[in-house]
Amino acid sequence: MWQLLPALRELVEGRQTGALATVVRASGSAPQKPGARLLLREDGSTVGTVGGGTVEARVLEHLEACLRTGKAGTISFDLVRDLGMCCGGSMEVFMERIEAPDRLVLFGAGHVAQPTASLARSVGFAPVIVDEREDWNTPERFPGAEHLLLPPAEAVERLALRDDDWILIMTHEHRQDEEVLELCLPRPHRYLGMIGSKRKVFQTLQRIAARGPLPELGRLHAPIGAPLGAVGPEEIAVSIVSELIALRRGAALPGMSVTHSPRLQQVLEGALSPTDAAREEG
Repeated sequence: MWQLLPALRELVEGRQTGALATVVRASGSAPQKPGARLLLREDGSTVGTVGGGTVEARVLEHLEACLRTGKAGTISFDLVRDLGMCCGGSMEVFMERIEAPDRLVLFGAGHVAQPTASLARSVGFAPVIVDEREDWNTPERFPGAEHLLLPPAEAVERLALRDDDWILIMTHEHRQDEEVLELCLPRPHRYLGMIGSKRKVFQTLQRIAARGPLPELGRLHAPIGAPLGAVGPEEIAVSIVSELIALRRGAALPGMSVTHSPRLQQVLEGALSPTDAAREEG
């Protein structure tokens, strides 16, 4: 058991996936007692044991399936009837997939970021707060979060963004929002969202495009949040996290993002002003 805890910590901190088997019931001459565990890593290596031999081989088959599908469940063995073992007895083993929570990077530690981070953490995201302001980006305001007191460019390098990262841009300045968006657009991410009005989003993308070709915008969501008519930081946080949950679960959600608007191209070409485009969007 003492080997298993560091292995689980390493798995989660390394943002890897594994499958864990736990003996929950044993009777007769079973090879292990309740509480015995076996961890299967993505690379096929294992830590711990649920008895070795035929029992462990069968459990590993189910762990491989659990690792692939993510489906938890319990299996029961009669060691004589099911596995042909001579020792007798029976075992019941619970299996579950173990994976790190999705990393949610929030650029900005303001009034909307605070309830957003708290609510996101409660539904399985791991918040990372990026903000240089030491009096805002604190453990007291963001309990359970990772804190980076760095400028955006340094933070983006430190984070080494990956394809499974979720990113929210909600800094205290429009200029900094634009900087972060330009930094993150060409980098790996699963979701990239920026808070603000449609007019602001059109303007921001227009300015970035004036400095060079825009990267692919398919995963950019701006403005962010489900269309709930939210007012105030707490309600806005609910709308934002609702969108994250919907996307994580593959649910259909009415889009607010201007990235799918035919007016965006007109704005980028200078044929339509951001103000007029936002007005036409409604």
